[in-house]
Amino acid sequence: PLCPQYGLVFDAGSTHTSLYIYRWPAGKENGTGIVSQVEACSVQGPGISSYADNPAGAGASLKPCLDKAMEVVPAEQQQETPTYLGATAGMRLLREQNSSKAEQVLAEVAKAIGQYPVDFRGARILTGNEEGSFGWVTVNYLLETLIKFSFAGQWEHPEHTEAVGALDLGGASTQITFQPGVPLEDQNTSVFFRLYGTDYSLYSHSYLCYGQTQALKMLLAALHKGNSSSPQISHPCYPRGYQENTTTAKLYDSPCVQAPSTASPAESLTVTGTGDPAACSAAIKDLFNFSCGADQSCGFNGVYQPPVRGAFFAFAGFYYAFDFLNLTSLQSPAAAQAAVQSFCSRSWTELLGTYPQAGRYLHSYCAVATYILTLLLEGYKFDEQTWSHIHFSRQVANTDIGWTLGYMLNLTNLIPAEGLQHSKGHQPGLWAGAVSFIVL
Repeated sequence: PLCPQYGLVFDAGSTHTSLYIYRWPAGKENGTGIVSQVEACSVQGPGISSYADNPAGAGASLKPCLDKAMEVVPAEQQQETPTYLGATAGMRLLREQNSSKAEQVLAEVAKAIGQYPVDFRGARILTGNEEGSFGWVTVNYLLETLIKFSFAGQWEHPEHTEAVGALDLGGASTQITFQPGVPLEDQNTSVFFRLYGTDYSLYSHSYLCYGQTQALKMLLAALHKGNSSSPQISHPCYPRGYQENTTTAKLYDSPCVQAPSTASPAESLTVTGTGDPAACSAAIKDLFNFSCGADQSCGFNGVYQPPVRGAFFAFAGFYYAFDFLNLTSLQSPAAAQAAVQSFCSRSWTELLGTYPQAGRYLHSYCAVATYILTLLLEGYKFDEQTWSHIHFSRQVANTDIGWTLGYMLNLTNLIPAEGLQHSKGHQPGLWAGAVSFIVL
């Protein structure tokens, strides 16, 4: 029998890097749902963009996960294992700040991967549209909405199944991608795929700076500017009784926030939670401009967006925050808003008592959840009806949802543009029996 084949993809995000190890049966690569995730390895330390002043450190940080991959992938197959590194919004921001530092970081991670016996195919920064659309490919591939094996022994486009939309929330950007019901008015937001003989015209947009880490930074900066002469910042989204120290340098270290001219970088700031849900919600709404042109449908900040349509999978940051707060199965926006409001009213002491295992993000869940509700309801314009079509999900078929699988499928040509005829040698009857048995 042919050995299974492997592929490696590094997801170099703004706050951390993960290595995904995929496997598929040789000779069967073109079927859908055939590629599965064997392992995900989390790289210790921050995202590669934070190594701007120590690029070699970014390369060194990848080694433990590469070593792990060399244990998983059999030695005789390593040479032909396609390996990619894709960097997202953290590196887009670094490139805006200092493109030569961004280049150096990419060169160092490429050098580190190049020392391993794999088929390394490059380290690059994805565009926001690529990040969004490959996430869409991943989720639809895993759900088998793109292609199905029929009882007649043919691969065919599944009838009556609609492709689902993808909602992704990272640390530095957020993406929305779906099949619109109308022709697109802005070509910058359109992505076209031909997969298995079917054409897909997608709407996709990525909002830089609107990932959760950068959004919370914009929020803190806005609260600071409201009273920039004082070293005290009252934070309505942080719980009553919570306090932390930061500096103006740390607060304004990103292109997403502009420092006020009066700020001295070394100034230390004290951030004190006031736990005020209404004020929190109002402050977060101020990060967006929701007004659209008269004749235009838009998301926010004047970006064109057709009305959302169909089912959506919301993953990454959307899932983690909502899962922690037990909001993933709430059927109405009102129920979600009520639950978030009640969480946001709890004091720091109370939260520490209730969630002793929560870790270092506990103080920010109110802010993140309020941000997500604002983004989905007022930014992307989900409403009472369409809210119930959002599925908050981390995985499908034991595989993480994100852009990495779609990226690899695309670059290794595991999804052919043209349809597959028949690639199975069984009699249809056998297949029908086997499939019914599995479904049962």
